[in-house]
Amino acid sequence: MSIFDVFTLFGGLAFFLFGMNVMSSGLEKMTNGGLEKTLRGATKSKFLSLVIGAAITIAIQSSSALTVMLVGLVNSGIMMFNQTIGVLMGSNIGTTLTAWILSLAGVEGDSIWLKMLKPENFAPIVAFIGIALIMLSKKEKSKSIGNVLVGFAILMYGMTLMSKSMEPLSEMPEFQRLLTAFKNPFLAVIFGAVCTGIIQSSAASVAILQSFSIGGGITYGIAIPIIMGQNIGTCVTALLASIGVNKNAKKVAVVHLSFNIIGTIIFLIPFCIFYYVFDSALLDRKIYPFEIAIVHSIFNIVTTFILLPFTKQLEKITNFVIRDKDENAQQNALLDERLLTVPSFAVANAFEVVSDMADTADKAFYKAVGLLEKFDETEEAEVIGLEQKLDTYEDKVGTYMIKLNKTELADADSKVATKILHTINDFERIGDHAKNIVNVATEINEKNISFSKDAKAELSVLTRALVDIVGMTTKAFKESDLEAAASVEPLEQVIDSLIASVKSRHVERLQRGECTIELGFILTDLITDYERVSDHCSNIAVAVIESQHGTFDTHEYLDDIKHNSGTFELLYRKYEKEYSLK
Repeated sequence: MSIFDVFTLFGGLAFFLFGMNVMSSGLEKMTNGGLEKTLRGATKSKFLSLVIGAAITIAIQSSSALTVMLVGLVNSGIMMFNQTIGVLMGSNIGTTLTAWILSLAGVEGDSIWLKMLKPENFAPIVAFIGIALIMLSKKEKSKSIGNVLVGFAILMYGMTLMSKSMEPLSEMPEFQRLLTAFKNPFLAVIFGAVCTGIIQSSAASVAILQSFSIGGGITYGIAIPIIMGQNIGTCVTALLASIGVNKNAKKVAVVHLSFNIIGTIIFLIPFCIFYYVFDSALLDRKIYPFEIAIVHSIFNIVTTFILLPFTKQLEKITNFVIRDKDENAQQNALLDERLLTVPSFAVANAFEVVSDMADTADKAFYKAVGLLEKFDETEEAEVIGLEQKLDTYEDKVGTYMIKLNKTELADADSKVATKILHTINDFERIGDHAKNIVNVATEINEKNISFSKDAKAELSVLTRALVDIVGMTTKAFKESDLEAAASVEPLEQVIDSLIASVKSRHVERLQRGECTIELGFILTDLITDYERVSDHCSNIAVAVIESQHGTFDTHEYLDDIKHNSGTFELLYRKYEKEYSLK
């Protein structure tokens, strides 16, 4: 084996990992944001969790990526630790598919159909189709399919390079002596774990083992414990991802490691008995890629179904290793950057946070206007706390979205991301105006003054309209409700008319001496905040509607619905009647 064979080996590994990354990205985009919704169904039963874990791993072609995602989801408080156990088990089954695909490299035969199964023969065709789809198709889904095909072709080419670089090994006496050392099953387990831990990909590690087997010299007795070790080594990625997270998130990495260590012990004990006591000739037989795929699948599937009934016990073991002094004291990360590895999960996480932001803004405004009727210091402090929470949300979400926008998003995810970017500032500003309204209420309370009976009645109607428009806007954003969003602008126009009427009536009372200049300043400050809140609701509603169309010409949209929409006119008349000043 020359130095150039070593270069070829590393080059093949590079192509393999790059191809897997490209294929994974394409597969994830093809789901069009559906992975996150699928994972949310994992809480219903152990078996369903298992199936979902396997399905998602197949979809993204990486059990390591899934475990990192689970760490992030638990760290963010989106999932509970115990909900991830079944998913982790399923991911171990899902990851076996790659080994089956790679086993095609060992197919031999004179038939043209058998020859076409070899990667070096069909990979160029797959690559050509993939490139054609990427370059000629205008549809996003077709381009994603093209990326999957190109990634698959690169992956298989990498596998072919690795296999060819290994061929000279079978004739090297040094390699044979090295293999003799790995006849010790414990050393083989450690070797498999270390190699996989360094590469951080069990699929790549298994691929290397399959490449060695094509070159000859790898036996069942060597391969089986190495495969066991590979399953332990793949936990390194999750362990690294668990650095700096809360204790519940650390438990995800620990339970993953515990599961694979227990599975290895379950298999290693009978293997050692069989190896040392019976000295079976079977274990000295050479193993080939297809048989490695079989062994890999048997180990993961059998381990999973043995341990599936004992998820509670695995949970107890993990809780013993990672002890919580106070479970309620754990802090969840607002947005976990680990989820950026799979953009659809990151978008869903961001949307959930901004949905909470919308609820927070709604709550802050509702409580703030309530203080105008009945002042309460506790409520005052709560509104101020909610406003500070909104400031934190805007800062964190804005930073997160900048990083998220550097990734490739599916169309559906891109629309959600656009909606988030166009609304977070408006939700934060609603909180600012809620705080301003609290300041007005505080001033009224401290000076022990009050508006006239007529002014109170007018403000009551205006306040009711504002509370309704904020609630309507929150619903439109959270549920992507286009009907609710379309109802916002007519109400916003009615609110503008109400504000103009309130100002006009205030001037008339001022002229008659029924109101003071001081109360006039307070009223002006109050309705200015009301007007701004109404404007921000309009901005959010437009963002909800326009994000679905992929256009953001706000002025053109508003002009169009005001002058060319019969629905707008009907809703305007309805709200005008509903919020009429007596």
